[in-house]
Amino acid sequence: MDIHRVFAEVVALSDGKVTRLGRVDMRRDRLEAFARSTLTRDDHVVVEATGNAAAVVEVLGPHVGRVVVANPKQVRLIADAKVKTDRIDATVLARLYASGFLPEVWIPDERTAAMRRQVTRRTQLVRQRTRLKNTVQSILHAHLIPPCPHQDLFGRAGREWLAGQWLPEDERGAVERHIRELDRLGEELRGVERDVARRALDDGTVKRLMTVPGVDMVVAVGLAAAVGDVHRFASPERLVAYLGLNPSVHQSGEGPAHHGRITKQGRGQARGMLVEAAWAAARSPGPLRAFFLRISARRGQHVAAVATARKIAVVVWHMLRDGKDYTWARPALHAKKLRDLELRAGHPARRGQRGAAHAYNRGATREAERRRAAEGEAAYGRLTDGWQPKGPRRARTDAATEERP
Repeated sequence: MDIHRVFAEVVALSDGKVTRLGRVDMRRDRLEAFARSTLTRDDHVVVEATGNAAAVVEVLGPHVGRVVVANPKQVRLIADAKVKTDRIDATVLARLYASGFLPEVWIPDERTAAMRRQVTRRTQLVRQRTRLKNTVQSILHAHLIPPCPHQDLFGRAGREWLAGQWLPEDERGAVERHIRELDRLGEELRGVERDVARRALDDGTVKRLMTVPGVDMVVAVGLAAAVGDVHRFASPERLVAYLGLNPSVHQSGEGPAHHGRITKQGRGQARGMLVEAAWAAARSPGPLRAFFLRISARRGQHVAAVATARKIAVVVWHMLRDGKDYTWARPALHAKKLRDLELRAGHPARRGQRGAAHAYNRGATREAERRRAAEGEAAYGRLTDGWQPKGPRRARTDAATEERP
């Protein structure tokens, strides 16, 4: 099925013969009627991953043997053609699947799919708020208004300072409208985060991921939604490639392999969250910071942040596969993260009561945990001290040959 917004072109492949079944209306009732009248339990349906592919899987799944979602990027690489129609596209999908060359996309369960939708909604709201803030800043810049002396222009003190700045009447009205819209989106964002936090409280995977330094509720939920069932990745390298954090490789013949920038394929949202977590982990004592500093000394901070994000992905694979928390977790900090998660979910504040997160408020406890994490950082430094980066294998072989008498 070559699916579009309002219709789908359908062909059937049986015994090597392609038969056109026509177009099907992409409304739920029409698609349901088509499945009941035409399809059987022995049929396999193939569609490309589009915005409405999940709904197609939901409607057709109970009526057929299997619904396969294909990776559209890889399908184009395999079957790019000069002549392109909906019927040809549907035929290509059918023939690739029949021959075993169709690159499939993993279909998440309903819980994971709902988590992905919530993470996407939050990201959209954050981007809209950022766009409004940038618009207000551009207005101030255009009228020679100096930078705000307060930390947050849109906080209470920042807004009082902004009200005292001179602006033309039309620009003043525009700034006020943008701030009102910013406040409205802020309410929407808090509502979405409350729903995400409530779902995360019942998810052991999210709580386990939050034991990693730099990983808060947002990163943990986004990563859990992107990964889904970790057992579908046979090795940590598969997860790294799925997140697009593996370096691109170019090699031909017997020449050395040239490694370039990361591929940036797969789940870009989770990849960005991991990079943010890497920057936060670089400021916290532990083996991850030691790794960041070691790479930063050779390649710079930005490369080190991406490399640390890849390292976190590898650690996450082992944690989820083995069902274990992060080895160098800080219990008091983790308890504070969980308490913040409860507050975001709408739990009462319980002021004056000492819960599990109270230990983080004690300086001695925080310092003891930081010292333990620093021991892990020092141990990693001793382990990697004197390591040399590996060059191309052929270059090392040629150099060894030249040294021989």
